[in-house]
Amino acid sequence: MTERIEAALLPVSILATDTVARVEPGASLGEVARAMTDADVGLLVVGRGDDVLGVVSERDIVRAVAAGDDLSATTAMDIAHTDLAWCDPTATVAEVATEMMERYVRHVLVEDGGRLVGIVSARDLLGAYAAVASGEDG
Repeated sequence: MTERIEAALLPVSILATDTVARVEPGASLGEVARAMTDADVGLLVVGRGDDVLGVVSERDIVRAVAAGDDLSATTAMDIAHTDLAWCDPTATVAEVATEMMERYVRHVLVEDGGRLVGIVSARDLLGAYAAVASGEDG
C-alpha cells in the first residue's frame, strides 16, 4: 500500500517525454502513420512550431482506416482531437491518472509557462507504479 501512495505522489515531470513528436496540420494520414512509426510513439501533436492545434493517436488512425477514409486526402487536422488534456509539471501521478480516467484519454500534455514541454501517457503512469512496487528507481 505504501508503494502505491509513493508512486501516486511523484510529479509527472519525472515521467513525461520531453521530446514531442509533431506533424503539420495538412499531413496526410499516411504521413501521420509514418511519423508515428518513425518516432515510435502512439500520439502526435498537430501544429506548426510551438503551436498546438490538436493531437492524433493510434486509435484515430485505426478509426479513419476502418471508416474507409482516403489515406492521402484526409489530413491530420481532419481527425485531430482539439479538446486536449493538460497538466503542469508539478501535477502528481495520481492527479494525472484521475484526469485520464475522467476524460477517457491515454495522454496528457504537460505545459510549463504556457508552453508544451512534454507528454505523459497512461503507460508512463503504469510504469511509475510498477517501478515503485518493485523497488526500482523512477
